[in-house]
Amino acid sequence: AKLKSFAARIIQLLKEWTETFPYDFQDEKSMKELKEIAHRITQCDEENGTVKKIISQMTQNLLMALSARSQYQEIREKFRQPVTDKGTILKTKPQSTQKDILSVCCDPLILAQQLTYIELERVSNIYPEDLMQIVSHMDSLDNHKCRSDVTKTYNLEAYDNWFNCLSMLVATEICRVVKKKQRTRMVEFFIDVARECFNIGNFNSMMAII
Repeated sequence: AKLKSFAARIIQLLKEWTETFPYDFQDEKSMKELKEIAHRITQCDEENGTVKKIISQMTQNLLMALSARSQYQEIREKFRQPVTDKGTILKTKPQSTQKDILSVCCDPLILAQQLTYIELERVSNIYPEDLMQIVSHMDSLDNHKCRSDVTKTYNLEAYDNWFNCLSMLVATEICRVVKKKQRTRMVEFFIDVARECFNIGNFNSMMAII
């Protein structure tokens, strides 16, 4: 009875660990250790298959979480373009093909909503591991230790990069307009977009625009 009670607590610990920090199990060594512990626990409850089902479901959820995050990382790497001279690109394009943001979306509310979708997508991929990674990195700097064994997730970096990209987009869209009246209209448009972001509760996009 004591053994079963202990096994139940270990299962609870493993469930919370695998759900909160799945990246701890991405290498073969840690996954092998998890499987060995799971095998020992299932032996405590061979008559009833409940523990085996819970362990199986936990392992499946862990593999799905690791696969989803790996796919997100691959997609983000594909969209990461090398730095190029944007000014040269604009100069080589005919003036007629250069569209400003007003010709694509002239409704501040719709643009604010689209920016919010992007923000939510970025935020949803930030996990406790990303925050712990910063703590580990700062700790390694303080103690002058090498932390090359820590796998980077880049999710916080991607969120930070999005903030900078949005700020640069706003500045570019305003500065590329030649006439003062059109530039004033562009500034007023982004002020309206920032206001709509504020109303939605998207303060990150609002601050990037400001």
